[in-house]
Amino acid sequence: MFGSDPHTGFILASYAVTVITLGLVAGWIVVDHRTQKARLADLEARGITRRSARGGDLSS
Repeated sequence: MFGSDPHTGFILASYAVTVITLGLVAGWIVVDHRTQKARLADLEARGITRRSARGGDLSS
């Protein structure tokens, strides 16, 4: 199927670039999620909490 097509190289390269790009984006998301969780844990350990955890009114 692909052996006789003159565009085989381009098609396979396109798929490879897409797979690599999606893998890098997924990896970046995982690393960023871990970083944000660590920052949040550090802030909470220092006594700085999220507004949603304080309760109270929503008008401020």
